[in-house]
Amino acid sequence: MKACEVFEGSDGDLTKRYYTALEGHGAAGLVAVNLFRALKNSTRAKVYHGRGYKGAAYDRKRWAMQNLCLFLRLHSAGLQIVYGWKRDEATQFGEDASWVLYIDLPKFGQVSFHSPERFEGPDYAGDWDGERLSQQRILFYCDAVFEGKCLN
Repeated sequence: MKACEVFEGSDGDLTKRYYTALEGHGAAGLVAVNLFRALKNSTRAKVYHGRGYKGAAYDRKRWAMQNLCLFLRLHSAGLQIVYGWKRDEATQFGEDASWVLYIDLPKFGQVSFHSPERFEGPDYAGDWDGERLSQQRILFYCDAVFEGKCLN
């Protein structure tokens, strides 16, 4: 099972099986599941229109990001992941500047998520790398975890 196949599909049962398989890989799997969830829900929310789907997708993204921050707090040192929060004055949510959660995945690079609110975690000392590769990097990371190539 490849991350891109699950990501691009709309098969809820397949997605649940994928999450269960990833979670079986310990700390790296818990981080991967919540990276994947946040990415999938963020991406879906950007294309949904009406009937509450957009709001529900953003609610699931928020929940996944909260879980991701919890697992990063618990396991980032062991996984050698650097992460943290930084304000982005250029991207507004309403009248407030957004927050960005930056995550540096060893061997895969930086990924990030915008949020109207900051969840737990440290300040991020670095800067955005200027790349728009979060989706590819998250999917590659999930594939590596799924294949057992990321140590816990």
